[in-house]
Amino acid sequence: MIIVIVAMAVSWLLCFFLIAFKHIHESFSADFTDSGPQKMHANATPRIGGIPLYIGLLAGTGVMVPGEWQHLCLPLMISLFPVWAIGTLEDMSKCVAPRLRLMMAFLAALAGFYLLDARVTRVSISVIDEMLAHYWVISAIVTMVSVGGMTHAMNLIDGFNGLAGGIALMMLSVLAYVSHQVGDVMLVGFCLSLIGSTIGFMCWNYPGGRIFAGDGGAYLWGVLIAEIAVILVCRHPQVSPWFPFLLVIYPLWETLFTIYRRKVVRGLSVILPDAVHLHTLIYKRLVRYQVGSGQAIYKTRRNAMTSPYLWILASFSVVPAFFFWRDTRSLVLFSVLFIIVYCYLYAVIVRFQVPSWLVIHQTPTPVVSSSLSGNRLR
Repeated sequence: MIIVIVAMAVSWLLCFFLIAFKHIHESFSADFTDSGPQKMHANATPRIGGIPLYIGLLAGTGVMVPGEWQHLCLPLMISLFPVWAIGTLEDMSKCVAPRLRLMMAFLAALAGFYLLDARVTRVSISVIDEMLAHYWVISAIVTMVSVGGMTHAMNLIDGFNGLAGGIALMMLSVLAYVSHQVGDVMLVGFCLSLIGSTIGFMCWNYPGGRIFAGDGGAYLWGVLIAEIAVILVCRHPQVSPWFPFLLVIYPLWETLFTIYRRKVVRGLSVILPDAVHLHTLIYKRLVRYQVGSGQAIYKTRRNAMTSPYLWILASFSVVPAFFFWRDTRSLVLFSVLFIIVYCYLYAVIVRFQVPSWLVIHQTPTPVVSSSLSGNRLR
């Protein structure tokens, strides 16, 4: 537990100082409420939470013995750095092109491929498995697309207080459990390091939203979860290659569905932001808490109330992955079921057919002024 405690303490303290002195860096670090259609927070908020997340991760892994650092930690931190750095630069400058960020994610995947032998070598389809085993170029491309896709998928779902952080904690916990089951101590240590760092960050992020993870934090979660999953399947043949797919299917399917919705249905660019993601629709149509009130505190509460909906949805993939990490047939079945549930939920929300028990209702309390006679109305 010392790994978790060290990473959590470092991350918590750094978040505290970034929040306490935000007036110094707010001009370049803040996420303003009018900076895009997908913004659902009430006040300008620092979006550089990726910095304490990364440093907390470094502190947690620093507790591990030097031999483990040389064998896994140092190469993995090197491979993570490009995509985290470009995400953090975007958080501060707001002007890094999406294509450049995507290229950095691909570069991180290739660095892991070369430095750690983290490569996709099997998918439980014999023809494809043969190609992945005999042609390293194909394996490199598949690894690059898988890791890069997961990296950006985590950024896509990072829209509300605690949403991406809570889902990252769920995924990392299952990865730590499976790593422990197969005896991979180093992967367990890395999972625990990011778990601790994420908990320290979440203390400030949820429910109040005092600091955001930003692109740097979301990319860090995505690339590390993807790399650990790839290494786990590559090193340990008892782990089904469908285990990581089911584990991360919520952000991945959200990304694929968004591409379909923007490009095919609406004919728009896939890189333009919008406010029609599932989590945004839940915020607008299911969380009806104090809708119409102009007070920032109510908007922040609505923001925080949105994340548990998505945590529950993600649990429909994370929990089966926890129990059936060796059983390919069950993993495939639950993957299909999750996609069906996601599409059904999206359809009923879009068509205003949501069951009433899913909707949180509370109307604003009217403000009644005192009468001319001086009587108070309460």
